[in-house]
Amino acid sequence: MHASTHMQMRLSPVMGNRHGDVTRLQAASRRGVTLNRSTGRVVIVRAMAEPSLKTAKGYKRVVVTGLGVVSPLGHDADEFYSNLLEGKSGVTAIEKWDTEEMSTKFAGEIKELDCTGYVTAKMERRLDPYIKYTMVAAKKALEYSGLGLPGGDGGLDKLDKSRCGCLIGSAMGGFETFSTAVDVLLSKGPKKMNPFCIPFAITNMSSALLAMDLGFMGPNYSCASACASGNHCILNAMQHIQRGEVDIMLAGASDAAVIPVGIAGYSACKALSKRNDDPPAASRPWDQNRDGFVMGEGAGVLVLEELEHALARGATIHAEVLGGSYTCDAHHMTEPNPTGEGVALCINRALADAGVTPAEVDYVNAHATSTPAGDMAEYRAIHRALTEEGTKPATYKMNSTKSLIGHLLGAAGAVEAVAVVKAIVTGEVHPNRNFETPEEEVDTNLIVGATKEKIAINAAISNSFGFGGHNSCIVFAPFRP
Repeated sequence: MHASTHMQMRLSPVMGNRHGDVTRLQAASRRGVTLNRSTGRVVIVRAMAEPSLKTAKGYKRVVVTGLGVVSPLGHDADEFYSNLLEGKSGVTAIEKWDTEEMSTKFAGEIKELDCTGYVTAKMERRLDPYIKYTMVAAKKALEYSGLGLPGGDGGLDKLDKSRCGCLIGSAMGGFETFSTAVDVLLSKGPKKMNPFCIPFAITNMSSALLAMDLGFMGPNYSCASACASGNHCILNAMQHIQRGEVDIMLAGASDAAVIPVGIAGYSACKALSKRNDDPPAASRPWDQNRDGFVMGEGAGVLVLEELEHALARGATIHAEVLGGSYTCDAHHMTEPNPTGEGVALCINRALADAGVTPAEVDYVNAHATSTPAGDMAEYRAIHRALTEEGTKPATYKMNSTKSLIGHLLGAAGAVEAVAVVKAIVTGEVHPNRNFETPEEEVDTNLIVGATKEKIAINAAISNSFGFGGHNSCIVFAPFRP
């Protein structure tokens, strides 16, 4: 179903715990929304036949026309998803530097990346890896969309560049550049500092340099919300298009933290798996034997386009972005709220923004990092949001892309968005690796098994959460004219 129409809604709880919520709900009661005063939750109790708020405000529809990735399982969106469907693991022993003193010696590492045609040789030598990953993923997304590259015949140079923007996020930014600069400062002194150390370290620079390469003069900035950064960028880019400010946005995120300080730092937080004897088995969401997440690196970029603009140029439309939401747990620096209330609130608000009911969600690409606390907090929240708190049977399927490639930090949501769009297009969802001894609370019927499964997806959600309690959820669907 489209965001332009409200279909029959099942009961759907949404948290409301601020004084202003009660006032708004009283005003909204005539629209079918009431407050359950015994639980403090908002409940949608009847269908709304009138057009959605987005349609009433003249919001534009947003579609996905291009996909680009740099990942541990390939640097082409179709190759990447094919490897996911086959259940291949991109988690291996780290090869680029000596891990002898590290308690964790493996990651979803980018072994090599051919930047030919996407980054000049001079810039390739200078750029931080997170910027190179962005450049390659974004320009491959443009090729995937049929727009091509600057100077080509795909139509990119004919766009109104004032109505094209870039919104590329990062959790860590130019981590390698900054780490190297600190080493140089301490060992050789300030006169030997690289003049690019600050520009290539800050989190906005991959988005800025991408715009400079393409001449895109529309909105350009970076969201840094830890591991929710990619989703936040996609949602903000969607909103720029919905409001009619731009025709096209390149949206996604990039991170390259598989370096000594990255692995050591997350190890000090006791966040990483230590399964050094079997790296492909280390990322095991919802499994009782999980012992932490697996660091990964890479980038994911979507070409988001206003529907009429895409149709006018004859673009292939792969999916539609119906809506999404963000919330905060307001609970702990690194641990999720075990009740899952903040996540459930985020999912419910995302569905309401998209005009989708819980019953219409067929597929969930979960955040599911393979941490002892995080996996089950999210599982409870999803179950709570999509099954009316257990009063009706669940009908969706759920998987974790991180079981195959590790956790790409800020880039995770963007790369997983590519996986969701490919699932919609192919009608197949990838397996979960290492789901061997399920947590007792988990309904194994909901989790995709050890091999790919076919699903006719009506609506899909993609979750991403970050240190600091940042929650995000995006709703994707097949494009329907």
